Amino acid sequence: MSDSEAADLSSKYVLQTAGFDARFPNTNQTRHCFQNYTDYFKCVAAKGEDFAPCKQFKRAYNSLCPNEWVAKWDEQRENETFPASLEP
Repeated sequence: MSDSEAADLSSKYVLQTAGFDARFPNTNQTRHCFQNYTDYFKCVAAKGEDFAPCKQFKRAYNSLCPNEWVAKWDEQRENETFPASLEP
């Protein structure tokens, strides 16, 4: 890949991690991951998928959560066996 191709790719994608969340100041990020996942689906249920603040929760859980966890939780939601309420 040439330098110009790499520069072109870097201008298309901005990689960011989840910002500081005062609810989780000195803790393992597992809880932060799960909370953002549930907050996203509660937000979507209440406001719809296109509501901009919901997208922040999705970016945060995609940044914090292992893909295997998200896949498992998605499967549990589809099977209605997810261990938390996602009602707004």
